[in-house]
Amino acid sequence: MIPVVSAGQRRQADGIPHAAGVVLASGAGTRVGAGINKVYLPLAGRRLVSWSLAAFARVPAVGTLVLVTRPQDADLVDSVLDREVGGIGVEVVHGGQTRQESELNALRHLADRIGRGVVDAVLLHDAARPLLSPELITGVLRCAREHGGAIPGLPADDLRAIGADGVSLGEAPSGTVIRAQTPQGFRAAPLLEAYERAAREGFDGTDTASVMERFSALPVHWVRGEQQNFKVTYPHDLIVAERVLEAQRVQDPGGAAAGVLNGQ
Repeated sequence: MIPVVSAGQRRQADGIPHAAGVVLASGAGTRVGAGINKVYLPLAGRRLVSWSLAAFARVPAVGTLVLVTRPQDADLVDSVLDREVGGIGVEVVHGGQTRQESELNALRHLADRIGRGVVDAVLLHDAARPLLSPELITGVLRCAREHGGAIPGLPADDLRAIGADGVSLGEAPSGTVIRAQTPQGFRAAPLLEAYERAAREGFDGTDTASVMERFSALPVHWVRGEQQNFKVTYPHDLIVAERVLEAQRVQDPGGAAAGVLNGQ
């Protein structure tokens, strides 16, 4: 069983304002070629999605944890919650036809708590990014609470601009482009309002930040991401993720990765 920090859930029980973590696992994930939703593939002794849930559970400021799923994955979800992350208290919500609909379903699930001020910030994360750290979650949350919105990312210093005719225009301007990651965090009330407006107007953004940039005046600040926080898209990515976790086990024999890899 993955060890859990319970301070966040105590905040929820006591009605103390806290953040909600939303882990998105309702995509098909077909490019990995496994025949099932990739977030339920095994990774170092646990299913992929378990690693994200465990990372959020280790952040005391996160008092509510929501897993967005597909109805057809119900048996897999039950297996994860019963055998791998039991005791965390994950709330399950069914996703929609698009990522944005899935996020909106999660926000509507939280709407009453957002309205009462119990949930003051929401962080939305792709389950296909299993190697995020609790430190990254904490940093994004801190920035979101301070400024209104935060997205993690790494500088994209290897990009080149291409014209409409396919001819290279040279290097993209340095310092202006990042490779965005998740979790993307925002103050809860403006986030819910922006998503409801987007739904009414039929707007479908590329990610959470794009919806906020369109329908909210909140500034979205950049938080430096993590190299290990990559998205598992192809079979090779699973191999890389296994190696990262093994390296973490060697470097920190008593850490979370070590416990899972050793079957604890």
